[in-house]
Amino acid sequence: MFLVQVTDTFGARRRLQLDSRAALIGCGDNCEIRLDGWRVGREHARLTQTGAGLLIEDLGYRTGTWINGARIARHGPLTVGDEIGIGGFRLRVQDRLPRARDSSPPPADAPAAKPSALRDGRNPVDQRVRAPSARALPADGATGKEGKEPTAIEQRNACSAVAAAAVTSAVATRSEWRRILHEKLLDAIDLRRRDLTRMNDDEVRAEAEQVIRDVLAKETALPAEVDRAALLREVLHEAIGLGPLEDLLADESVTEIMVNRFDEVYVERGGQLQRHETVFSSNRAVLGVIERIVAPLGRRIDESSPLVDARLKDGSRVNAIIAPLALKGPALTIRKFSRQRLAADDLVTHGSLSPPMAELLRLCVTQRKNVVVAGGTGSGKTTLLNVLSNFIPDGERIVTIEDAAELKLNHSHLVALESRPANVEGRGLVAIRDLLRNALRMRPDRIVVGECRGGEALDMLQAMNTGHEGSMTTLHANTPRDAVARLETLVLMAGMDLPLAAIRDQIAAAVDILIQQTRFACGARKVTSITEVTGVENGRLQLQEIFRYTVRGFEHDGKVRGEFGGCGTVPTFCDELRARGVAIDLSIFAGTGERDSAH
Repeated sequence: MFLVQVTDTFGARRRLQLDSRAALIGCGDNCEIRLDGWRVGREHARLTQTGAGLLIEDLGYRTGTWINGARIARHGPLTVGDEIGIGGFRLRVQDRLPRARDSSPPPADAPAAKPSALRDGRNPVDQRVRAPSARALPADGATGKEGKEPTAIEQRNACSAVAAAAVTSAVATRSEWRRILHEKLLDAIDLRRRDLTRMNDDEVRAEAEQVIRDVLAKETALPAEVDRAALLREVLHEAIGLGPLEDLLADESVTEIMVNRFDEVYVERGGQLQRHETVFSSNRAVLGVIERIVAPLGRRIDESSPLVDARLKDGSRVNAIIAPLALKGPALTIRKFSRQRLAADDLVTHGSLSPPMAELLRLCVTQRKNVVVAGGTGSGKTTLLNVLSNFIPDGERIVTIEDAAELKLNHSHLVALESRPANVEGRGLVAIRDLLRNALRMRPDRIVVGECRGGEALDMLQAMNTGHEGSMTTLHANTPRDAVARLETLVLMAGMDLPLAAIRDQIAAAVDILIQQTRFACGARKVTSITEVTGVENGRLQLQEIFRYTVRGFEHDGKVRGEFGGCGTVPTFCDELRARGVAIDLSIFAGTGERDSAH
């Protein structure tokens, strides 16, 4: 049970007494605490009563939930002095849950508790771990609920909670000082009237670092427990680099970085998503990082064009989206590319495919077979395409075409093309299809399209059928059969009004091999199928699976368990290759049982 005092935008007050342990706050009819306002979401926030006190959780509406002037995602326990701000309404909550050790109300003349520096609005940082209340830690000689001394485990847990709260408090304090110093840095650079656009990266970095040192030297209010060196590095990263993401980009174990909002960052390690403690100082800081990424590429992001695909200098893929499309604030997703150039042997070592599968892929690329790599998002299609490019004989002319350049082909004779979005006036658009048509006039031996997403699939098939054998591309699909069906759909998007029979004939003549890449729940990425397109029969594309990965189960830690094996079929193009004198070991295509019996 708890009491709520609501003050509306006109200053009128009302009191509510709730008997439940949880209550929704919002403008919806199902909310126990209803606030009728256009800046209030239908289910805006949730109050929950726990043994430690009242907790409030923001439910993601764009105007947010505020405690003492600071925006939060989750906050607790609430005190009597805390003021909740939601869409112009102010709420104060009083917990009425009886306490086992101290259920008597405080004396009427008792002085009100003074809010701490982290609760009075001076530190706008979400407090996700808070120190336990005084009741949670008995004083020396005090006993527990049943008159017993707290156990060693209870004491250790209590100490751990206090230590975690202290660490969170230190991080929050440094985050607030980072914001303050960032603002002072901008003011100091403005006062010096330096034109940073005429300076190179090293000069800008040196200039900014010196200004930050000067500001820190004059800052007498900085708490002694704040690490000045770490603070200087963080402010420098946020001012001229990628802010808190710099350390994550340098961490080799992190494969993907996801910023949902300025104080909510997730990373992927070992195929598993996990929340990271790093935060930006504000939404403005996230927007600044996005602009620093896209500006050198000649791309833009603003309210008229609120989403963009881009890349970092190392080739890592970047996607950003801002308001009004992103309701919680600017969102940023970075898919890192390994600095190490992977080869087929590396994929075999990591268990992504078997040696016979690698041998077949080498044969297909060197003998100029057209290859399509299919798979879901994050399954490793681009990585596999880079690996396949290592098999291309040196001296062949390759043209790559992408929306945002991601391919890192290890080849000497390479021309890389990138599409261009429209400008502010809606002009200047250069689509994948335009680049693909132009590539045909560049005398390519092979064309590699980063991904087919639309009508360019038709142009890609025509290129494969007109003397550009050995070309490669990727597309999104979950199975080889889904891949050919999606390819048919993409060709229809070209707007040529072709009959389905003609499209299937084009696919059968152009595509030789389909490689299916799969990402499992445990994070493992494997080539689950290599399939040959053998032709059209009775109006249906015929597929012949050559290799597959069979799932046998899952380990106790969730890791997938299975085995690679041949399907006992030989690709139809093997006879042609053997007639040309290409040596092929047909034993690699035998099924698992056949290979065992042969040995």
